[in-house]
Amino acid sequence: MKAEIHPKYYPTARVICSCGNTWTTGSTKPEIRTDVCSACHPYYTGEQRIVDTAGQVERFMKRLERRQSESARRELEMRVRTEAEEAARKARARGGNAEAAAAEVYAKYEIEQPA
Repeated sequence: MKAEIHPKYYPTARVICSCGNTWTTGSTKPEIRTDVCSACHPYYTGEQRIVDTAGQVERFMKRLERRQSESARRELEMRVRTEAEEAARKARARGGNAEAAAAEVYAKYEIEQPA
């Protein structure tokens, strides 16, 4: 090894977490400060904690809810359209009014019938 090129080693370096937990370890720095440790990290504690930076989590949750509600609405419309087409087909086969049968299905779900 070359002489005097390695940093000084502190065998009893003190580690201090923002939660107040402290312990000693070996390091090239005499004192280390950290934000998260095994005593307060969500992975080890089992608690779910979301650090919200400028409302980003809230905005994401709103976007997610809007996307899910739009998806559910489209799915319902597709199901109603299929059911209305089936009702119209059956009405035509019986010799009845196909448009009235389809309108009845749309009215049942309280959805506006497309033009």
